[in-house]
Amino acid sequence: MSATLNVVGLVVADMPASLAFYRRFGWDIPAAADTEQHVEFTLPSGLRIAWDTETVVNSFDAGWKRPVGGPRMSLAFECDSPAAVDALYTELVAGGAHAHKEPWNAVWRQRYSIVHDPDGNSVDMFCEL
Repeated sequence: MSATLNVVGLVVADMPASLAFYRRFGWDIPAAADTEQHVEFTLPSGLRIAWDTETVVNSFDAGWKRPVGGPRMSLAFECDSPAAVDALYTELVAGGAHAHKEPWNAVWRQRYSIVHDPDGNSVDMFCEL
């Protein structure tokens, strides 16, 4: 048996805030999606990203509770250059993202930085050095 990763799903407390955050990565998510309870966006690779409000998730999983503590998952975005990592980090933080780790040159030979999206998920930006 084989399985192919097709969708990454995010549970969100505030759909407009989450979509605004991810639009900063150049994703052309229609503005009308801000009022939806479930949104899907297909990346050029074919992978889909889906957002569901907590209300939607509770509608089919009554026992679901918002996680507490640290992030449970991370999305990592490859950038074109170290300057692009730095610029995107600065743009996201200026736009209200929680700054977790300022850009640094990691020992694994990547320029790396981490912010948290509006729901506390880790969002990493990196490029090869």
